[in-house]
Amino acid sequence: MKSTIFLILSLWRSVHHVQATAVFAHFMVYNSENFTVYDWEINIAEAQKAHIDAFALNIAYNFPTNNRSLANAFTAANALNFQLLFSFDYVGNGAWPEGEVIGLLRKYANNPAYYQHDGKPFVSTFEGSSNATDWATIKKYVDCFFVPGWSALGAKEALAVAPGVPDGLFSWAAWPEGPAPMETYIDSTYMQWLKDTGELPYMMPVSPWFYTNLPGYGKNWIWNGDNLWYDRWQQVIALKPDFVEIISWNDYGESHYIGPLHEGAYATFEIGKASYNYASGHPHDGWRDFLPFIIDVYKGARANVTTEGVTAWFRQAPGTACKNGGTTGNTETHGQEVFPPTEVLKDEVYYSALLRSAVDVDVSVDIGGVVQDGKWKNKPHGPVGLYHGSVPFDGNTGQVVVTVSRRGKTIAEMRGASISDSCLEDIQNWNAWVGTDFANKTTSRRPPPSPTPTAVSAASALLALGRIPFAIIFMALLANMVAATATPVQHEKLILTVPISDVSPSVYSAGTDNGDLGSLYSYGTTFGLYPINGYTCTTTADAPVTPFISTGATAFAYDAS
Repeated sequence: MKSTIFLILSLWRSVHHVQATAVFAHFMVYNSENFTVYDWEINIAEAQKAHIDAFALNIAYNFPTNNRSLANAFTAANALNFQLLFSFDYVGNGAWPEGEVIGLLRKYANNPAYYQHDGKPFVSTFEGSSNATDWATIKKYVDCFFVPGWSALGAKEALAVAPGVPDGLFSWAAWPEGPAPMETYIDSTYMQWLKDTGELPYMMPVSPWFYTNLPGYGKNWIWNGDNLWYDRWQQVIALKPDFVEIISWNDYGESHYIGPLHEGAYATFEIGKASYNYASGHPHDGWRDFLPFIIDVYKGARANVTTEGVTAWFRQAPGTACKNGGTTGNTETHGQEVFPPTEVLKDEVYYSALLRSAVDVDVSVDIGGVVQDGKWKNKPHGPVGLYHGSVPFDGNTGQVVVTVSRRGKTIAEMRGASISDSCLEDIQNWNAWVGTDFANKTTSRRPPPSPTPTAVSAASALLALGRIPFAIIFMALLANMVAATATPVQHEKLILTVPISDVSPSVYSAGTDNGDLGSLYSYGTTFGLYPINGYTCTTTADAPVTPFISTGATAFAYDAS
C-alpha cells in the first residue's frame, strides 16, 4: 500500500508541478506623458521594493507620447536593473498594424532591460483577438514568447482563434460580478484548457479595486473591491499560476492603481469628461506594502516577516451620503446584471495585518473617537502571515485610526483620512483611501511554507485507465498536502463529495457525524473555489481546515470554528 501511494505521489508531482516565475504590473504608458527619466526611476524603485519583476507597458497604437516615454522607460530600467515588457493595446486607439509591432519589438526586444522568458522577449496584449492571425506573421520576424489577453473570447476560443500562435494566455477577469466575492472559476477554466492544450502557462490577473466615472469614454461603474486585494492573493498562492499581472500600476481612471499618485498623469479625467478627479487625495501605496511577503510566498521563497504592520482601506463617505453620480454596480456593457452600488460595496473599514503571530494580539478601529473592537475574519494556515478583517462604519464619521496591539502594547497604528457625510460636487467618490503603518522594530520570523495545491485531475489519467482506485489517489493527494505543510494544522473528519460539473458547481455536502458543519460548497465559494471537471466520489478522510485548490475537481476542508 505504501509503495503504491509513493508511486502515485511521484507521478502526481511530475504531472502537476507548477513553477511560479514572475509578477508584473500593468503600466499605462499614456499616463507617462509628463514623466522624466527621474519619474520613471521613482516608479521603478517602488516596484522593486514591492518585489515586482517587470512593468507590462500598455501601449496604445500611434499615441503621441509612445516614443519618448519608451525611451525614458528603458533608460531608467537599465540604470536600475529592472525589466520591462510590451502589452499592445488593441482597444485604446485601434488595432496595431503588423509592421508597427514588428518594428517596435525589433527596436527593444534585445534591450538588456526587456523581460525574457526561455530566451525570448515576453509579449502580451490587451484584447486584439480580431488581429490574432497577425501574430503568426509577427512571430516569424520576432521570435517572441506570446501571452495575449484575448479575454473577450474566453480560454477555449482564445486558443482556437489562432491555433499554435499563443504560448500562453492572460485573463482580464480580475473582479467579481455583483456583491459576491471573487471566485476562481474563470482562472481554473483557463488553466485547464492551457494544460490540455500542451501544458501552456497561465498569467493570472490581480487587482485591488475598480471604480470609473468617465462619461467621455462611456464608463461609469464599480466592481466589488472590498476584500478583493486580500482574497485574490490568497487565490494566487493557492492556484500558483505561472505568471501574475497586477492591474494596475497607474490606471487612475479605473481606480485600481497601486503605484504612487502623479500630478502630471491625470489627463484621463479631462479627456474622459469626469465631474472631478476622483484619484487625487486617494493614495493606494499601502496596497504595495505587504507585496514583498506575498510575492515571495507565491514564488515558494522563505519569506521573512522582519517588520509587522497594518494596512487599511475604506471609502471616505457612506454610500448613501451623496448622489451616486449615476454609477452602477456591474455594467450592462459587459452583459452583467446591474446592482445599486450600495449593494456591491459595503460601508466598512478593511484591514490586513502582517504578523509573526496573532497570539495576544488585538485590533481596534477608531472612527471619529468611537472605537470598535475588530476581529480576524481570515487567518493564515500558520502563525506567521496575513490576518484580515473589517468593521462597519455604523454611522460614525471622523478620522479613521486602525490599531494593532500585543498584550496592550501598540504594534502599529494606521492614522488615516476621515469619513464624512459630504462629498466633492455632492457626488459620491467610490474610490478607496489606503494607508499603512509599520512597527518600529520586531523580531524576524519565517512563515511555514504554504501547502502545495492539489488536484484530482492531475491523477485522472491513471484513473481513466482503471489501474488505481480513486480512493487511493484521493487519500494520497491529501497525505501529500498534509506532508507539505511544515507546521501541524487542525483536522476535521469529513465526508467529501466531489460532484460532476462542467459549467457550474453543484453542492458539496459535509458529514453529520461531527455536528452541523454546514456546506463545503458554501465554505469553498467564500474563497471562489469551484470544480470544473467531472468526477464523482464520496469518501471519508482527515483533511486540514485550510482549503486547498488547483485546476480540475477540487476537494474542500471545512473549518468549523
